[in-house]
Amino acid sequence: MTAVWSVDSKIFLRNATKVKNNQSIMAVVKNNAYHYGLEFAVRTFLEAGIHTFSTTSLKEAVRVRKLAPHATIFLMNAVYDFDTVRNNNIQMTLPSLEYYYQYKSELKDINVHLEFENLLHRSGFKNLDEIKEVLHHHENDNGSEMNIVGLWTHFGYADEFDVPEYGIEREAWLNVVNTLLNEGYQFELIHAQNSASYYREGQQLLPYHTHARVGIALYGSRPYSKLDEHEIEQALTVKGNVIQVREVNKGDYCGYSFAFEATHDHTHLAVVDIGYGDGILKKRATHEALINGKRYPIRALMMSHMFVEVDDDVHAQDEVILYNNDIRIDEYTFKGVGANSEQLSAMNHDSLIKEFR
Repeated sequence: MTAVWSVDSKIFLRNATKVKNNQSIMAVVKNNAYHYGLEFAVRTFLEAGIHTFSTTSLKEAVRVRKLAPHATIFLMNAVYDFDTVRNNNIQMTLPSLEYYYQYKSELKDINVHLEFENLLHRSGFKNLDEIKEVLHHHENDNGSEMNIVGLWTHFGYADEFDVPEYGIEREAWLNVVNTLLNEGYQFELIHAQNSASYYREGQQLLPYHTHARVGIALYGSRPYSKLDEHEIEQALTVKGNVIQVREVNKGDYCGYSFAFEATHDHTHLAVVDIGYGDGILKKRATHEALINGKRYPIRALMMSHMFVEVDDDVHAQDEVILYNNDIRIDEYTFKGVGANSEQLSAMNHDSLIKEFR
């Protein structure tokens, strides 16, 4: 018996279609499509009517191009292999004034999106004046032959409800957009909304925007806890198996380094064939697993195993569910285990059996 990472393809497609909501979506497929697999995700999103993609990796952008020859592909990170970008018709971010002045001649015939830094401070032009400087310089410089086709930012606080930052970054961004459009500048693509912003706006685009740039919702996780579970459906199941059930008594220590001490006699511990080596986070193992439709507490986590305290209804060869639509990744995000993407990224696809149903 070996632990399994499994996706229901029909549910994944159904969720993507529901998330799209007849809007123009730019699907984020970075990090091997959140480890769902780039080929599977891109083909499914195409089937759902999504034809625009973004990633942070040039290597992945090239792979997407091979999977989707006619798609729009946007690279969110600045890169320096301009020939590969150009030859594969990949659009890319323009991240700063310094980058523009240093590489403007090498960006010939490449479609770029001007990036506004906003509150995240990860990348981008610091203010509207810097953006205008590039636009003005580009218009009047015969040596600058790149194509400015897009305008974008990232909302770093859209999933925060108890602080004012989302409103601040949203207002600052809309001021940039409105000012530039009112001054006669035109852009083929304007995008800013991540999953949290997209749902906060009622699955609608912000004014004058062409796309919402959606990631985690497409992969089955809610971006914030106030969103009803029925709005987003998880297609992923991660499960192990009960190898055997052991009986221990009060005072017995179980697992490495006194991980769990039995507090009563005849305690039943299921030995399960999945552990942190398979990508189960330590904080996730402070909660429970689902066996035969009932939740049982995880008591100790090891590299290839875990102990789950069970009752007489659990036996060897029973399935042990760590994640499915009844015990969701986003549930544990909101319990402080780690971000949705963190829990997904931790999964070890070399040790887990990976299957699509």
